[in-house]
Amino acid sequence: MAERQRITLAVLALGGQGGGVLSDWLIDVGERSDWLVQATSVQGVAQRTGATIYYLEFFPEAALDAREPVLAPMPAPGDVDIVVASELMEAGRALLRGLVTPERTMLVTSTHRIYAIAEKSAPGDGTADSSKVLDAARRQAKALVAFDMQAACDSTGSAISAVMLGALAGSGALPFPRAAYEDAIRRSAIAVEANLAGFAAGFAGRDEAVPGLPTPLTLEDIVAEAERRLGEYQDTDYAALYRARLAPFAHRSPELRRELARTLALAMTYEDVMRVAQLKTRRAREGEIRAEVRAEPGQILRVTEYMHPRWQELCDTLPAGLGARLERNRFLRRLIGPLFERGRHVRTTDIGAFALLRLLASWRRARRATLRFARENARIESWLAAIRSEPDDALALELALAQDLLKGYGDTHARGMAKFETVIAAHRALRSEASAVKKVRALRQSLARGEDAPATSAASA
Repeated sequence: MAERQRITLAVLALGGQGGGVLSDWLIDVGERSDWLVQATSVQGVAQRTGATIYYLEFFPEAALDAREPVLAPMPAPGDVDIVVASELMEAGRALLRGLVTPERTMLVTSTHRIYAIAEKSAPGDGTADSSKVLDAARRQAKALVAFDMQAACDSTGSAISAVMLGALAGSGALPFPRAAYEDAIRRSAIAVEANLAGFAAGFAGRDEAVPGLPTPLTLEDIVAEAERRLGEYQDTDYAALYRARLAPFAHRSPELRRELARTLALAMTYEDVMRVAQLKTRRAREGEIRAEVRAEPGQILRVTEYMHPRWQELCDTLPAGLGARLERNRFLRRLIGPLFERGRHVRTTDIGAFALLRLLASWRRARRATLRFARENARIESWLAAIRSEPDDALALELALAQDLLKGYGDTHARGMAKFETVIAAHRALRSEASAVKKVRALRQSLARGEDAPATSAASA
């Protein structure tokens, strides 16, 4: 029997994306079309929310002779005919494993992103470069079908696995008619109408959608979005303060103005107790969660969240004078502090917990009087003064980008603050040197990669 009568297919999907359902649909299609099908799955790690490889081999029953075919339980590099990826970095994972080759492999992938924990937790912008993965896919795949399958999933209300099935069917990589796939969806009796709509959207998908990656925002776009965000975060006066803080930089370089507009908006919308409560009780959130878990209309939804308010957050939320005194009071900290040492699971859909969060969110009207606001406001003014006083736009840009080192709240924010202050100190020590830009940039980038600040003086950066 000819070895390449078999067809090898690998599906790379994340937990909750229906990779197992997609595998079952393909088994149904193959077996009802008189093909022998073998399927296995290997689970991945939690860093990719349960990334799993589903591997299938198809062999036509018409080609069987007295010997049974020996089918492999795992995909081998250089021996995979079709790779289907539910997300762009899953396609990248297949490329790195050697599963995609220019001589053999059709790659069918979604271009949307689901960020890994390492990307989310990195200081600064830790996201992987999507364009590099797409460029590699174009070079390494024999044929490529790539478009935003999540968008098709959202527009049809289907599971992304149905869109992936449609994209695979539309690629023509498997020798089965469209009706065979649609019949498999019907036989599964899983959200049939929605999944048929998702299948149709995937079947119509084309790789012309690949160039449609996010276009860099203009300065005007950033300022408009920042003012909207600041108005929601605090009020229109706060948004007006943002614009006033940008005004002195009108004569600086376009790149500095653009990045400063972005980082200043982030600095002024720091995460505090009020902001977290506001985000957890906003009107659109329930609808977003219901859509994410695909809750049926009228189905009861309960949300339990992990919260860990610290002693420092209590002090930060109080009026500045009172908060500072409480912060220094060692007796009260020893007496009350243990209550803040462990996290709690809170069912935020219960009326009591929700009402408490709404009360905390409403406290943002008094945010300007709090200890945290006083400190953040002073830091922002000092940071902006340093940028204004730096005549070299390239070096001023490094100061503006240092804000990206600050993320989240609690211990995460404290670690980011230490890195931010390291960059500011390095600027003060190095600004008169000819190589200041290069040295400060190298320091900032090393800190953004998660490396520790140097133990020696900033001048050694």
